[in-house]
Amino acid sequence: MWRDFPLLPERASTFAPEVDALYGFLVGMSLFFIALIFILITVFAIKYRRRSEEEVPPPVRGSLTLEIIWIAVPLGLVLMIFGWGAALYFKMYGRAPAEALEVYVVGKQWMWHIQHPTGQREINELHIPAGRPIKLTMTTEDVIHSFYIPDFRVKKDVVPGRYTSIWFEATRPGRYRLFCAEYCGTKHSEMSGWVIVMNPVEYQNWLNSGGGGRIESLAQAGERLFQQLACHTCHGEDDPGLGPSLRGLFGRPVRLADGRTVVADEAYLRESILNPDAKIVAGFASPSSMPTYQGQITEEQLLQLLAYLKSLGGEQR
Repeated sequence: MWRDFPLLPERASTFAPEVDALYGFLVGMSLFFIALIFILITVFAIKYRRRSEEEVPPPVRGSLTLEIIWIAVPLGLVLMIFGWGAALYFKMYGRAPAEALEVYVVGKQWMWHIQHPTGQREINELHIPAGRPIKLTMTTEDVIHSFYIPDFRVKKDVVPGRYTSIWFEATRPGRYRLFCAEYCGTKHSEMSGWVIVMNPVEYQNWLNSGGGGRIESLAQAGERLFQQLACHTCHGEDDPGLGPSLRGLFGRPVRLADGRTVVADEAYLRESILNPDAKIVAGFASPSSMPTYQGQITEEQLLQLLAYLKSLGGEQR
């Protein structure tokens, strides 16, 4: 069991060396200044100790050069750390590459439910190919969780009522631990699993073999649900009915009835399904004639609808 929790996690993603370099610099700098301060305190305590009761120390005159140095050096170090950390942050949490494989994750007490775009489902396991960017679109059905893969140096909170995303690229086939890093209840410590990184050929064979045992793709499941909920009666793919057309909608700017413009991203689509009156499209009824599906569909079904709407075209984000 102890082998599952190594003292130093492996470097198994493209981000890991960069994160380690930043942390290594911070630790090294901290140790350097701890040692420097300790040595200077010791030397000064010995050199400038009071040797007799009659000794009167000479007056101390300030040094402008010294004051500039001990202001400029820490300022320069702090600005360098800020710039380094900010660049790495925006790289890790910015937009995923266009070729990224998108996987959907739903956190529950106390498990990770994972859906692949080709339809495979997994519980507490994530199969991915090595050498390809992976984008995770995540939400939760209950409380805040945090998706954490130590070997990849990636961690992202999963928040109720919204979507969060993170991307990474695994560099080495193997099995890597997956944790929830946010206390989420009595069985928080049991909310763990594995990320199985496979070479591309093995991953394709895993998909072809059925993987999680589901052959219907996520977009197909979303289309079927779209028809079952009779969404097509108002939202024609090409011609608008009572509601706007959904063809090519995802990622595009949408003009609202109140004059604002928003981007039709995952959060906007989710809100429009659960709370149609929140943001009404310009030119359509206000309040909306669309019913709310709050409490009628699950987070997994929302992700299926989202995958279907993305399949209708638009600017991928």
